[in-house]
Amino acid sequence: MAEQETEEIWKPKTKIGKKVAKGQIKSIVEALDQDRPIMEPEIVDQLVDLSEEVILIGGTPGKGGGIRRTVSKRTARMHKSGARYRSNAMTVLGDKNSVIGLGTGESDDTRAAIEAANREAKLNLIKVPKGNGSWEDTAEDDSSIPFAVTGKSGSVTVELKPAPRGTGLACSDEVKKVMELAGIQNIWVQTRGSTQTRENLTRATFNALKKLSEMKTREEVEQ
Repeated sequence: MAEQETEEIWKPKTKIGKKVAKGQIKSIVEALDQDRPIMEPEIVDQLVDLSEEVILIGGTPGKGGGIRRTVSKRTARMHKSGARYRSNAMTVLGDKNSVIGLGTGESDDTRAAIEAANREAKLNLIKVPKGNGSWEDTAEDDSSIPFAVTGKSGSVTVELKPAPRGTGLACSDEVKKVMELAGIQNIWVQTRGSTQTRENLTRATFNALKKLSEMKTREEVEQ
């Protein structure tokens, strides 16, 4: 007779986790507004359904030249017994409305690396302020961002600028993935540096959104 698998019951260890378990916190935005960071990925699982985008950070030689993009990047470490390979992955999680998170993971296989990246992304969730900071569109609207902001990672710089309704996502496909998960519908994006390095491009984009979130938070505190 096969053993029945038992589902592991989450036992919260942090103050926010205990509030979520008791029903005192009912939304992910409310959890992010607490004065403590989210330290348990289960908190996120309880409060919100997130969509996932795996960033194609790896590459193998393609047929006829060029690079065929892959979801993971393999690294090798030399040991006495020979080379040991590890897979690295980067994922972005978002609710396509107001929160987004970025994570990286490393493991022996690609699927486990993606799961590790997702776990980290849940612990790195931020709340993205929305608004309409474009002088070309004075209507009250939250489909863009309230003001321009810049993020950096390595040699890559990403500048996000508010755009009027109808503009859409004026950016590359990789940046577009991040914008869609953050719930942004209209934006202008300028990039500089080695943007073919997708890890730095994605991280610079996330850092810009994070700076936007932090600047908005400071404004709210001052009021």
